[in-house]
Amino acid sequence: MKTQEERKEKVQEERVEPGGDEKLFVIRPYLKVELARMYSPRLSDRSAMNKLNGWIRCNPQLHARLYGGREGKNDICFSVRQVRLIVEFLDEP
Repeated sequence: MKTQEERKEKVQEERVEPGGDEKLFVIRPYLKVELARMYSPRLSDRSAMNKLNGWIRCNPQLHARLYGGREGKNDICFSVRQVRLIVEFLDEP
């Protein structure tokens, strides 16, 4: 069994590309505002959330699959399942 410190190191290793400082996108639970800022880094938190929510609303298939599970629209986090769906429809931020 891995310790918490070993898990943190592994996650940090996954985020950094070999030979560069650029971070890779990791599929994990994200705060909605955190993910929205990744897609629109130059916008304010509210504007980034509005933009992401607009993209989700404009895609009925994504919207239905995103909120068709246990998760709700008013949750503050996107689950791993939801993040996978968002990346599938919108690509990585």
